[in-house]
Amino acid sequence: MPLPRHRGDLLLVALVMLPLAVALPRLGLPGSVAEAWLNWLGRASGILGLTLMLLAAGVSLRVPGFDRPFGGLTRLWRLHHWLGFTAFIMVMVHVLALGLAAVPVSFAVAVATLFPPLSQGAIWFGWLAWVALVVFLAPTFGFFGKPHYQRWKHLHLVSAMALLLGLCHALLLAGEAWPWWLLGIAGLGAIAWRKGVAPHRRHPYRIEDVVPLARGVVELVLRPEGDGIRHEVGQFVYLTPLDERLAAGRGEEHPYTIASAPSDTRLRIGIKDLGDASHALQTVTTETRVLIEGPYGEFFGRRFPARDMLWLGGGIGITPFVGGARGFAAGADLEGHVHLFYLANSPDRAYYHDDFCKIAERVEEFAYTQHYYRDHGPLTEAFLREHCPDFVAREIYLCGPPGMIAHLQRLLAGQGVPASRIHSEVFDFL
Repeated sequence: MPLPRHRGDLLLVALVMLPLAVALPRLGLPGSVAEAWLNWLGRASGILGLTLMLLAAGVSLRVPGFDRPFGGLTRLWRLHHWLGFTAFIMVMVHVLALGLAAVPVSFAVAVATLFPPLSQGAIWFGWLAWVALVVFLAPTFGFFGKPHYQRWKHLHLVSAMALLLGLCHALLLAGEAWPWWLLGIAGLGAIAWRKGVAPHRRHPYRIEDVVPLARGVVELVLRPEGDGIRHEVGQFVYLTPLDERLAAGRGEEHPYTIASAPSDTRLRIGIKDLGDASHALQTVTTETRVLIEGPYGEFFGRRFPARDMLWLGGGIGITPFVGGARGFAAGADLEGHVHLFYLANSPDRAYYHDDFCKIAERVEEFAYTQHYYRDHGPLTEAFLREHCPDFVAREIYLCGPPGMIAHLQRLLAGQGVPASRIHSEVFDFL
């Protein structure tokens, strides 16, 4: 696991080690022969594998605010994927090590160790958990191409079966059962919340307007039916449209960044045509109902030493900066100066150009520069230095397509900007 950078990481590290630490008195120390080492490795990796599976489920608890100790929901997603993949590797090591440990006795004993009589239900619970694990993880390995979003989400329900069977396997074999009860409640409880409770806690809104910004890009203006949500700059929500006339995406939840100022009574969301659901939303009917869940993320939420800021946004990744600029225009406090570079292919793809120009005229501390790939090619150090001479001394925020983010990170690192002052957000995963 990466070195802890957030408070939530420390908790995860402690929970990962808890069942193994409790089991160590029973496991003891491996002997001097290879078979003893393999047996110890098999049992320890099995404990770690199930622990990581349960924690992967636990961090999927998508309650607003839960993500912040972990660095925001986008980072929590990455932790979820890392925990799940590592759990699968640990489970495979568990099986192979226990089988190999018995080979020196005889091949028959090795087979009987892994495939005992059906009366030894604890072992077969483990095999059934492994089968369920393979079923719901296989699509994420990309063997059959990128999985369909909604089918993949439904298939993830099999994870609950894998966890339940894995828990039965562990509880029947463990000496101390309380760590498994603790982690089991956390993991299965998170799944029950997500699938059973959370869908009924979404906030209802009405689509008040659909504003065309460019070809394939619109901004939805949403009016709350009730109190609505409170959000900070740079956060995002899950939007579920209920328009029966939609060609795709009805009843499906997808993440979109908020483009409105925190003080705005309307929720504004920029949506680019990037798939079936977002394509259908380009022509969604006004006054139809949508459900909003969130807000999530902390793109600007962490507090750093007071510095001027540099914002670099492109594509639909410009939306968190739209919300920030609109917040300044509405009177939000500005600590220092902000310089926004809008990286677009051409003027017709600079969706919010006019908004930024007007805000820059009104807010002295907000500077705005547009950069068009068609005219200048990729952003260079010379262009940055010409328009923002002190850019290497600023706190820097990046949001946009993965290729753009990778280019900017290389450029900034090459100019000596430490990674601790470069903050990025990109939605390049399911």
